[in-house]
Amino acid sequence: MTAQYLDLLRRVRETGVRRGDRTGTGTLSVFGAQMRFDLREGFPLLTTKHVPFRWVAEELFWFISGSTHEPDLRSKGVDIWAEWSTVEQCSRFGRCEGDLGPIYGWLWRNFGGDYDIPTQGVDQLSRVLKQIQITPASRRIILTGWNPCSSDQVALPPCHTLTQFYVHDGKLSAHLYQRSADMLLGVPFNIASYALLTHLLAHVTGLEVGDFVHSFGDAHIYLNHLKQVNEQLSREPTELPWLIVNTDGINGSALHVLEQTRYENLELQGYRPQAKIPAPVAV
Repeated sequence: MTAQYLDLLRRVRETGVRRGDRTGTGTLSVFGAQMRFDLREGFPLLTTKHVPFRWVAEELFWFISGSTHEPDLRSKGVDIWAEWSTVEQCSRFGRCEGDLGPIYGWLWRNFGGDYDIPTQGVDQLSRVLKQIQITPASRRIILTGWNPCSSDQVALPPCHTLTQFYVHDGKLSAHLYQRSADMLLGVPFNIASYALLTHLLAHVTGLEVGDFVHSFGDAHIYLNHLKQVNEQLSREPTELPWLIVNTDGINGSALHVLEQTRYENLELQGYRPQAKIPAPVAV
């Protein structure tokens, strides 16, 4: 599974076209790509560099909670949204420091609601769980993170924009479309996040996991990441870890169990990654 990621990273490095970008950094870019991971063969957490699984989990639980308040995530020791929650960034939209606006948490739990009043929109996550349980053959089991009415009201509009879920033979699969993908820093994190979401949704609905399919629009390497990309590609993958989800003692509906699940309910077995590869974030 790590090999799939490395193959795409190599493809972008070797065939990507040079493009300008919003940050002014410059990129090598490929438009349109896809990877598929069989989650029954292990949890797809990159082994050729260390990916902080606790950060992945805490960010996902923050999304699930519906919070868009960056200090809620930072209180867990995760500061990956800090650059977009500054006074300078938030004041662009008339918000206080730390108020990120209608990003993932809002879109997942209040899609279409008025953020500034606020009013209740569609709880997409609750709807997805009900569909998985009641109409598993539906082709409409979709979680969307893109709202054109609010995408220009935040400093960083959602990059992972739409996920479709598919139930067959007692297994839950997911297909993510990601409009913009930082191949070095973002994509390993995104793979783990949506693989974890698939595991959690399967767990609370009594299903096994199937495949995680990851499709890309603009898959890119920032020009100031090329040294780190070369280091990444020089390493050999090792065995994938296994994820155990244990929610014994949490009772109630599938949504309630999902909302009450914490990092302490997860066990990642056999994760033996190689060293971190630090690189600057393009803001």
